[in-house]
Amino acid sequence: MKQGLELGVSQHLALTPQLQQAIRLLQLSTLDLQTEIREALESNPLLETEDEIGEAADEDTPAPGPQEQAERALEFDADHDIPQELAVDGHWEDTFIDLNAGTGASSRDEDDGSDFTALSSKPETLHDHLRWQLDLTPFSAADRAIAELIVDAIRPDGYLGQSLAELCATASETRGEPVDETELLAVLRRIQHFDPAGVAARDLAECLRLQVEQFEGLDGALREAALAVLDHIALLGEHDYKALLRVTGLPADTLEQAVHLIQALNPRPGNSLDTDEPEYIVPDVLVRKINGVWQVELNPAIAPRLRINSTYAGMIRRRDSSADNEYIKNRLQEARWFINSLKSRNDTLLRVARAIVQRQIGFFEHGPQAMVPLVLQDIADELGLHQSTISRATNRKYMHTPRAIYELKFFFSSHVSTSDGGAASATAIRARIRELIAAEPPGSPLSDNDVAEQLNQAGINVARRTVAKYRESMGIPSTTERRKAARRKA
Repeated sequence: MKQGLELGVSQHLALTPQLQQAIRLLQLSTLDLQTEIREALESNPLLETEDEIGEAADEDTPAPGPQEQAERALEFDADHDIPQELAVDGHWEDTFIDLNAGTGASSRDEDDGSDFTALSSKPETLHDHLRWQLDLTPFSAADRAIAELIVDAIRPDGYLGQSLAELCATASETRGEPVDETELLAVLRRIQHFDPAGVAARDLAECLRLQVEQFEGLDGALREAALAVLDHIALLGEHDYKALLRVTGLPADTLEQAVHLIQALNPRPGNSLDTDEPEYIVPDVLVRKINGVWQVELNPAIAPRLRINSTYAGMIRRRDSSADNEYIKNRLQEARWFINSLKSRNDTLLRVARAIVQRQIGFFEHGPQAMVPLVLQDIADELGLHQSTISRATNRKYMHTPRAIYELKFFFSSHVSTSDGGAASATAIRARIRELIAAEPPGSPLSDNDVAEQLNQAGINVARRTVAKYRESMGIPSTTERRKAARRKA
């Protein structure tokens, strides 16, 4: 086989760094975008906000308007030799240098006046909560070591993740001498009185029993009845109330009260501590009716207006290959791309929001009952964009309307066929189901089959199981539970 060079032409799809940045900014939420803009302003001296411009401007010289500033930011060109795009196989790190690299310098001063409460807003985990209580509880040195082992063995749901034998073996190895199971069990009992009630239980029955025992203000007779029922938790799980009446010897009304009490307990006490970071909603789009016409506009408070610092840009010298001049040129191009990416993001988001409002105009006029079926592909076809672009533009983006704040994805829903050959939105069907159940007589609630028949009479073809699925998704109790609730109120 003879070796040689051969020249060929081929096509392949590649994303330029500028397009990658535009896609990344499009899928960011409002809060993430604000963080991204703040970091860009801190790292790039050629980027500045209009507030900074206003502070530096002379009071006697009228400042240019927002539109003029935006045009200057997009049209400014200090050097025609600066490339408009990087090579498709290039990287940001290859073009833009970092002044802080290798120096240990931080982009933010240590004392920048930041709010110290933001540093302490991290949610408390179950382990942290138990450790805090452990520090407040008097233990001997030996018992303290055992208590720490037990707390470390508790799972996030609140249950003990190891058996007593395993804990004894670990405690014996740590102490260097055998630890009796009775000693470990005594420490476990003390931890089981920690908050939340039911923590450190070894099984479901013990978890519920601990909660009943620690239930404050509970009638003694009802407490004993609940504990008697928990002795036969397998029968309770099978809903075999006749067998429970027989083995516990309780009256029927007392058994019913005890079962209701147990059902109100938390089978996973560890989940009562919310360990998720709070996510604050800031609307990206504002929708309001002005002179009978629905207007859609971007929220002006979500991001500052950016432009290029003309002072630094004016320092660029042609045909100067010094490190300082190259740094300013690279930062200028990076600032241009960032502004263009923000403009592209805002334009896409505004176009998508306007298309949604136009398609769902009935919702804004009459409510969820008038919601029409809509999928991502419908908006993509209308705007000439890819479906993935619509998905990014609607993910974690919110719209402020006169009714409430909705995520843009709320307006997309599947459809159900109607008797006239059309389609009804799943959101509209849920609203109809909620209306029918809200208007039902208290003493005779509608069954899922009754609701399905009424919807069929209205021209919406849905099965009973579909009604049940929608009802459960809205958290509406079943017919039996609604009937029992009505009896208790009566």
